[in-house]
Amino acid sequence: MFPVGPAPWPRLRVLWALWALLVVLLAPWRLWAIQETQECTWQVVLNNLESVGKNDAIDHFVDQELYTVDKVFDLLVDAPIDRDESSEALVRKGHLTGLKPVVLVTFQSPVNFHRWKIEQLQIQMEAAPFRSPAERCDAEEMCLMSWYTPMPIKNGSVVMRVDVSSNGLGPFIPNKRFHVNINGFLERGRDHELQFTVGNELFHLIPRHFVNVPSRPLWYTVDQTPVLILGGIPEEKAILLTDTNFKDFFLVELSIDSCWVGSFYCPQASFTATIYDAIATESTLFIRQNQLIYYFTGTYTTLYENNHGSERWVRVLANECIKRLCPVHFHSNGSEYVMALTTGKNEGYVHFGTITDGLVSFKLLPRDRSVCNAILVDNCSITWAVFIAGDYNLLMLVEIVGPTSSKYFQVVSYDLVSDYLVVLYTIPEFIPDARGLEFLMILGTESYTNFPMVPKGMSYNPYNNLLLIWGNFLLQSFNSENFIYLADFPKELSIKYLVNSFRGDMAIVTENEEIWYLLEGSYQVYQLFPSKAWEVYISLQVLQQSSRYAPNETMVTLFYEDNKLYQLVYLIDNQQGRLIKRLMPVEQLLMYQQISKEYVLERQGSHLTLSFSNFCPFTVMRLQELPNPQIYTRQERYRAQPPHVLEPWGFHSENSLAVYQGLVYYLLSLHSKYDKPYADPVHDPTWRWWKNKKQDQDYYFYLANNWRSAGGVHVDMTSYEKIYDLKAENELPERIFLDKGTSYSFSVFLTTRKPEVQHGPSFQVLSPVDLAVVLADPDCIEAMVKEKVLVNRNSVLFWVTLSDKRSCFDQGISGHHLMKTSMLVKVLGSSGHCFQNTNRGPRMQSNLMVPVLIGCPPGKRLAFDITYTLQYNRVQNKHYFDCVKVDPEMPCFLFRDIFYPFFLIQDLVTGDSGSFQGSYVLKVVGGGPTLDTIKEYSEEEIYRFNSPLDKTGSLIWTTENTTTTEDLAFNIMSHNSLGIEWLCLENSPCHDTIPHNIFAPEFFFKVLVSNRGVDESTYCDYQLTFLLHIHGLPLSARRAFLILLVSASLFVGLVILYIVCCLLSPYMVKVCNILRWKINSIIGLESNYTYSTPSDSRAFSHSGTMSWRSSRLNSRVVYKGAEENKAET
Repeated sequence: MFPVGPAPWPRLRVLWALWALLVVLLAPWRLWAIQETQECTWQVVLNNLESVGKNDAIDHFVDQELYTVDKVFDLLVDAPIDRDESSEALVRKGHLTGLKPVVLVTFQSPVNFHRWKIEQLQIQMEAAPFRSPAERCDAEEMCLMSWYTPMPIKNGSVVMRVDVSSNGLGPFIPNKRFHVNINGFLERGRDHELQFTVGNELFHLIPRHFVNVPSRPLWYTVDQTPVLILGGIPEEKAILLTDTNFKDFFLVELSIDSCWVGSFYCPQASFTATIYDAIATESTLFIRQNQLIYYFTGTYTTLYENNHGSERWVRVLANECIKRLCPVHFHSNGSEYVMALTTGKNEGYVHFGTITDGLVSFKLLPRDRSVCNAILVDNCSITWAVFIAGDYNLLMLVEIVGPTSSKYFQVVSYDLVSDYLVVLYTIPEFIPDARGLEFLMILGTESYTNFPMVPKGMSYNPYNNLLLIWGNFLLQSFNSENFIYLADFPKELSIKYLVNSFRGDMAIVTENEEIWYLLEGSYQVYQLFPSKAWEVYISLQVLQQSSRYAPNETMVTLFYEDNKLYQLVYLIDNQQGRLIKRLMPVEQLLMYQQISKEYVLERQGSHLTLSFSNFCPFTVMRLQELPNPQIYTRQERYRAQPPHVLEPWGFHSENSLAVYQGLVYYLLSLHSKYDKPYADPVHDPTWRWWKNKKQDQDYYFYLANNWRSAGGVHVDMTSYEKIYDLKAENELPERIFLDKGTSYSFSVFLTTRKPEVQHGPSFQVLSPVDLAVVLADPDCIEAMVKEKVLVNRNSVLFWVTLSDKRSCFDQGISGHHLMKTSMLVKVLGSSGHCFQNTNRGPRMQSNLMVPVLIGCPPGKRLAFDITYTLQYNRVQNKHYFDCVKVDPEMPCFLFRDIFYPFFLIQDLVTGDSGSFQGSYVLKVVGGGPTLDTIKEYSEEEIYRFNSPLDKTGSLIWTTENTTTTEDLAFNIMSHNSLGIEWLCLENSPCHDTIPHNIFAPEFFFKVLVSNRGVDESTYCDYQLTFLLHIHGLPLSARRAFLILLVSASLFVGLVILYIVCCLLSPYMVKVCNILRWKINSIIGLESNYTYSTPSDSRAFSHSGTMSWRSSRLNSRVVYKGAEENKAET
């Protein structure tokens, strides 16, 4: 921290921030026209600072809204601030009883990891109470109030989750999650009103747009898409658009040309304005209308440096006939993908689209020949395509027309790297006869029904390698070759689309709008709607007078959000239509199904008793002994609290909220600047903020206690910190990152219903429940389960350890190219039968799927340990000489000293920092005599300057270590190395460096340190590039001799000149005196001649005689003085 007041501004003069504040309102449902209960819930809206306190003001996150908080921070002249860088009564009750909302903002990592660092970043903020101004207020102190927190943004992130919870005081309010994303398809018009760039907003929802209109899938890149779009509005070139996951939405008419390509190779008979396919990615929207596809790139300056935003919809593949767009749900290699299936002249090809930083490009696959030619058929058509990003493999569902016009389908695999195409599986022509079984393994020996199999699409889950082929059937496979037929799904129905959560379950929507449910790893398919369970649930909602259900409703789409299934439904109630998002109660429906099927009426005495059969094998299931989550989830979290205000009721003002905003942004700025090559003495990003102000902490606290803080605001230094010790919450984390050889352990506690005891020669208690751990890739990870039966508690305790097998991943950059796999923990016989009642409703138990990412986890880095390097070099070399101009951020090292570098492995998530004990390769990859003249070296130059095999005299450095890489090209270093000796041989760039002043030459080396290929202890390819300042470089012999020759010549010349001057000085003085005498004589003679007259000739003669004698005497005196001087010399 820098002291403030008369001191000048430090380096960064203006802190840029979005004037976006998140207002947290505490409101009962009745205030929001939702009449079912009086329970309280959180409501979140986004406000600009100008609209703070206005309860009806709702703003949107537009990427371009940037302002400055310079004026507000000018008020803080005596505070430890580094300026550099609703129900009214219920809300009042909450504030007076100590309620303080806690807001947790989670920033989603960007797609392009080549441009941005991959990190899982969160910031936890406590909301600040703000009293809203009111015209009429009967209360003495306050009427309307809300809580506000800053809503920061982060470069590279356009998707943000906001979790609101209570601090545990005041009324109980359940936690709630909101999605606050940046909408790059909005802009400010000339009247400063927001308007869409993709088209014109329609403000009325017409019933014909939704009533009895078939539902359609919602396609987007999972976890990366800030704006979702949905087409399918009949005879309208309009889409539904939302940046809050349909908490609110807009109906937008698109500004496209609506052309129709009709020719002999485009088999389309009619034209329609309907948008059939719509796909949203991180920055770009894709739509298909008729046989044309368009894309529009949003304006996201936080994603890419240059503005790649579109000015209008771009029609792409204009000369192609596109029959379908296929989504790719996961990004890979820093890009997103979309696929377009063709018909007509290019039948049998796939147009594979790549989106990188908003730039869209398409290529035709397969490259050399069509799929039909590759599988040796004359007539085929690609029905669906799935891209497996991890393997760069394209799976295609191909329809083939045989010679007798019979149709059959094949699954074809195409490798994008090797251009190899192979048929994986031929789908049976008819549906198998399961004969009452839940599933049937397709081996080719089973009997078949007369129902033809009609495949329509495929779905792939990269976490568990589950491939589903769907149509009027369901086939699943974990290796894309051996398939299992799920017989519970009726063959009379036809699936329209699947909705996958990618966390172990999925929803199925049929052509007649039925909804089915499938748990991955099981073989039973459950019907959710229509069903008896749905009728029971609707009856209960009608009794509660719920406004989210109506007799006349149409489902628009079905999608997963935060592992929960949601419906977008159009309701007509009292002749009023509205579009709402509601939760699909999967757990409750499964419970009602179980109860309605398994009950018994038993007579006890004179009356009947209703009893239910519970098929869940346990009564209690708890997760225990969970480790601290951060080391596995890689979540970095900061904590920020609002500054203390000197106001009796504790209410904040606009200025204090602006201060809070600036502090949060500066905290994130410190986080972004911390990723630098030179490690700080203290491994914490906030250390630099307070390092110079800690000694004054008591002084600022004294000022605050005496109400003398500047600006009425006191900032507590301990309120802004990084959290390293988050505790587990008795549930498995959202995902697990595993490095080489690491493991994750936990225990599962189960209380059983019926104990089983085996009597015999030895008394033995058998476990009535069995726990299974299913691994998606057993060649890469392994699980160990240990069991302990607790007889006295009728329980069983299982210890589960998941470990990496050190075999399936090469080294990679932190967070890059991670391998997706998963672990499924399930209690046998409990799928779909076990539920736990919580304050948020029932929750399914017994099936716990956790995605596992194998590779180098995010948040690990290699840093140059400059502190220990200086200390060790000073001890080993017995001295240390820094540069004349000292730079504390980049100390110098002397050329003639042996250089001993040391590095740190720093974990930005857990705060661990220790010496790097592995092996590494050090290379000089660039350099220059000044910072402005540093150049990058080519691969050939890097080899010559660093390889011990170089014979050209170009080595920059050498070492006494004898360990080298396998090809003997480079030296292998470690923390025990003997040090580096600088050479700068004749053909090296640092040889014969010209000095720019009287001091010895200097040189800046750009050094690359990497452990790739030489360190087998980790999956991490630690790559560190830093500048090393070396001074005292020697001159070449030629240049040194030249400088010596010139210097000696100048010295000898000066000596000779001095001697000559000393020898000639008497003669020069004599000549000067004679010249002076002559000049004086001439002047005196002219003066006497001017003032003499002819009548006084005698006087003139006498005067002339006296003047001559006087001059003669003076001449003798001067000459004598000269002789005396000569004698002394």
